[in-house]
Amino acid sequence: MPARMASTLTASDPALSSKTRWTIVGLLSASITINLLDRQVLSVLAPKLRESMHWTTAQYGYIAVAFNLGMMCGQVPIGAFMDRVGTKIGLATIFLAWSAITAAHALAGPGGAVESVSATLLSFVPGVPVLAGGLAGFLFLRFLLGVSQCGNYTAGIKALAGLFPAASRARAGGVFNAGAQLGSVIAPPLILAFLVETVGMSWQMAFVIPAVVGLVWLLPWLAIFPDKQTMTAVSIKPATTSAAASTAPAIRFGQLISHHKVLGLFLIRAFTGPITTFYWTYLALYLRTGRGMSFLSIGIWAALPNLVGMTGNVLGGMLTDRLLKSTGSVDLGRKIAFTCAFGLGALSMTMPFVANNYVALVLMGLALFGNQWVAATYIGTVGDVVPQQLAGRVNGIAGFGDNGAALLAVLFTGLVVDCYGWTPVFLGAGTLPFLAMISVFFVLRRIEPARFGVDGV
Repeated sequence: MPARMASTLTASDPALSSKTRWTIVGLLSASITINLLDRQVLSVLAPKLRESMHWTTAQYGYIAVAFNLGMMCGQVPIGAFMDRVGTKIGLATIFLAWSAITAAHALAGPGGAVESVSATLLSFVPGVPVLAGGLAGFLFLRFLLGVSQCGNYTAGIKALAGLFPAASRARAGGVFNAGAQLGSVIAPPLILAFLVETVGMSWQMAFVIPAVVGLVWLLPWLAIFPDKQTMTAVSIKPATTSAAASTAPAIRFGQLISHHKVLGLFLIRAFTGPITTFYWTYLALYLRTGRGMSFLSIGIWAALPNLVGMTGNVLGGMLTDRLLKSTGSVDLGRKIAFTCAFGLGALSMTMPFVANNYVALVLMGLALFGNQWVAATYIGTVGDVVPQQLAGRVNGIAGFGDNGAALLAVLFTGLVVDCYGWTPVFLGAGTLPFLAMISVFFVLRRIEPARFGVDGV
């Protein structure tokens, strides 16, 4: 094995046992499962809310845009917050915030307290028209939810960058990120098929119950995850990390955003994040308006693409780790994995040409499999490029690109669908993975530790 590879595939620090590290991975995965479940309640209820409140597809798109705007605005400050207070306190803080905001959605309907306050605030903004019933409250709460939830992914990547060496980081990242897909798998059958359609629960309680039950997660998290000082002491350091990078506070924000490797990470997320966001936001609506499926069928079958996508996190992470081992090179192994994953992700463009609903569901699942394989490989790559002390800020910058692009994608999806239908949307979604592949090979370039102040241009 080459010396470079050997130095990056070191064993974990014995201060935290392997069992403890994988327990933490499980808790991180559970946190993002709860994150997505809370987030997906609105997407799953979208067909019902649109019909009862008479929203157009574009108006529903504005609500999704508000969420992504909040995610985009929160990425950099929340990333800096995570680096400052540590993952343990940082994640617990935002978890409490998003749970409270999710429950508050119950007050966002026409005539509700949140709707009244939000409409009053928006009335002072010049040029804002009178909004359809319930729209103002949902716009306000989705923005706040985006700000609070954006740090979950950053917290996970920051923790894994310090807990696992390159040889197993993609696998750990895949297990962590699989939680996001699990949340989107659970949401349709739990919220729409069971709580609303079978039990007859109101849409308001469909927001409250997951938010309240999810708070149980805080108990094991606060008991098990190490504090900031302990985490710094046991963290894995990328091989050949420069002295500058090892003293994270000395790295200025300008140095980070001007470095080609940070820009490469930014572009990977900017070109792949919107794909997953699109499916999370519009899948139920597409199955209803684009393929004519019933509410009950959506509740059952909308989980399938996300279920297949979820396996892409775990199997993709394992395949990436196997490629690193077989090639003896972090750079070559990750690039082969990225290329295969991007190819699968491009399958979204086949949707306009597939008439059978079940074949379409499988192909969407394979596209999500590829996109989640990208995510698992990306999580491993962050730890290859920067130490965990910088991971919060770097992933915050990349997350800004992800959510900025997702915001535009969600906004224009609603407008395009209302005018031209779903075909151009899926063709665009299938093109994005190729742009991400170009970013890996020509912007990120060699996957190795960044040397800030040395090769940062």
